[in-house]
Amino acid sequence: MTMEDYLHFEEEAFKTPNHGDIVDGIVVRVDPDEVLVDIGAKAEGVISSKELGMRGDIDSELEPGDQIKVYVLQPENEEGNVVLSLRRARAETTWIVAAEKQSDGTVIDADVREQNKGGLIVNILGLRGFLPSSQVARAFAGSLESLVGKRIPVKILEVNRKRNRLIVSQKAAEDEDRARKREELFSRLQTGTIVKGTVSGITSYGAFVDIGGADGLIHISELSWDRVSKVTDVLQLGEEVTVKVIKLDPEQTRISLSLRQLQQDPWERLVQSMPVGSIVEGQVTKTKKYGAFLQIMPGIEGLLHISELSWDHVERTEDVLKVGETVQVKVIGIDTARRRISLSLKQLSAPPASLAGARTENRHDEYPDVDDE
Repeated sequence: MTMEDYLHFEEEAFKTPNHGDIVDGIVVRVDPDEVLVDIGAKAEGVISSKELGMRGDIDSELEPGDQIKVYVLQPENEEGNVVLSLRRARAETTWIVAAEKQSDGTVIDADVREQNKGGLIVNILGLRGFLPSSQVARAFAGSLESLVGKRIPVKILEVNRKRNRLIVSQKAAEDEDRARKREELFSRLQTGTIVKGTVSGITSYGAFVDIGGADGLIHISELSWDRVSKVTDVLQLGEEVTVKVIKLDPEQTRISLSLRQLQQDPWERLVQSMPVGSIVEGQVTKTKKYGAFLQIMPGIEGLLHISELSWDHVERTEDVLKVGETVQVKVIGIDTARRRISLSLKQLSAPPASLAGARTENRHDEYPDVDDE
């Protein structure tokens, strides 16, 4: 080591600290009213009894040789010693930790101490923090007073040491937790998985279901094998349901669910209970220029083509059938692959004598090529 290096070392080792510095020290002696600390300065540092504990909690466990961090209150007093504070060092260190927690986005617990006009006062990391009412959990609907005395998870939104301001958010912690659960959920979900959830939202096109970490959508077409006009005819807000995952999109965090695919497909029952030639009862659900649709069992509609309404010529479907009317018809065709069934009203009776020798044809091949007509 050169003389220049040695002098620099000596200068650094014994330089006088400044007010507000937080420095490392080693306890030299513990007296009833003060603690002597070696901080590497020209003179020893002194911690008075009132500057030992935090919030009046006197630290009585210090022993010679302990390594501690101290806050410089006064670089030099009348006796030439550096005046130190263990209490302030801990407080300042806590503010530094709080800033690190804010930067990292860490979720930490806070104890709710009291309510004020704008929100809640909390104790977090030993510091006084403020939780605005707008940052309380999304689903919370009670009185803020009911949270006093409870421990809640929060994220730090703002740290301002100069103004002694610490702002926290329960809502942000909730979002963080939900994002973690969503990631875990997507890691274990796959198409075909059956899960339980709670209806969290209802729209005109379907229902959203909270399945623990993310909301999945049951499109209105996946609610039932029956035709559904209103989602609320099948599900209510808050209702618990068991659903099947039918599509996953992790990038868009979208989950498509189905309620009807956990129900028996009515077409499976149809083939067994209503073979071609069966006489069934159906209710007219709508009329078109080419015929009428009849519901013959829950979830299944068949087409009664206009040519199968009567042996006589029919100009308009409405001349024979009205919506809501219930009639008996004959099953004359089943196309399981295309999920279509053709019906006949006229074939329940024999053709008139004038047509006795004429060839009659089933017209189920004229089923319209649209599903919702």
